[in-house]
Amino acid sequence: MPGKHQHFQEPEVGCCGKYFLFGFNIVFWVLGALFLAIGLWAWGEKGVLSNISALTDLGGLDPVWLFVVVGGVMSVLGFAGCIGALRENTFLLKFDWIRDQLNLFINNNVKAYRDDIDLQNLIDFAQEYWSCCGARGPNDWNLNIYFNCTDLNPSRERCGVPFSCCVRDPAEDVLNTQCGYDVRLKLVRGELEQQGFIHTKGCVGQFEKWLQDNLIVVAGVFMGIALLQIFGICLAQNLVSDIKAVKANWSKWNDDFENHWLTPTISEVLSTAGPQQNSLIGAPGPAPPSRHVFFGLGGLYPEPTFKNW
Repeated sequence: MPGKHQHFQEPEVGCCGKYFLFGFNIVFWVLGALFLAIGLWAWGEKGVLSNISALTDLGGLDPVWLFVVVGGVMSVLGFAGCIGALRENTFLLKFDWIRDQLNLFINNNVKAYRDDIDLQNLIDFAQEYWSCCGARGPNDWNLNIYFNCTDLNPSRERCGVPFSCCVRDPAEDVLNTQCGYDVRLKLVRGELEQQGFIHTKGCVGQFEKWLQDNLIVVAGVFMGIALLQIFGICLAQNLVSDIKAVKANWSKWNDDFENHWLTPTISEVLSTAGPQQNSLIGAPGPAPPSRHVFFGLGGLYPEPTFKNW
């Protein structure tokens, strides 16, 4: 109809959702690459990359892996705890065995305290930050070959604890790294009051107390990360649906083109041949209907039937 335009609506991928999802994934990709680069740089500084077997030589866990493992475990536990509480799922709430696993994990790293400088610094930081000593108490340092109290131990640190277990004197300007020497030996003999010189609480209990005191902050951080991941999944699913709709539409156009335009019907053949019974030569028949074609993503397509608007 003259004076009116033709408009045909077809499914298409939403640009807003597509590029937002792209940017969303780029952020996480860059962050992941940054953490990976830092880890590789740290290993390169320690010579691990030139000697891969050094990873298995440590009795404890390299701190480069420690942050990843602890962060992943805390995310899973936090998510499972939230879902378990909301759904009243007792299975998800039965994570008491994690406490024993954490205790075993700390003890394994206590054994390797002197084997890796980064692990040593990490343990010292944890014991100073949470004012603790060992997994459950100072006697856990008997597991370390340098601090155990056996008579066969020739180390000067025998029956001692690391300096990070010591109670710091605010008046001291210089850190006394030998404050833990013979401390547990003197405690056995009853010469010192325990709480006046070293921390007596284990790091497992102190860590649990810290989580309880900062529960809102910790839960908020992990819930925020979880919501971002869920939001990204929803965007990805929406993008997949749009792509499938576009593919289905082009497939339908291909089928219509092959069935209607490439396969002529009997009436079309007769109309183009003309009436042969009135003349031996035959008058030219009517011209075939004009059909416009255009090029699309999948090849040559007929002009579809449009609705006037």
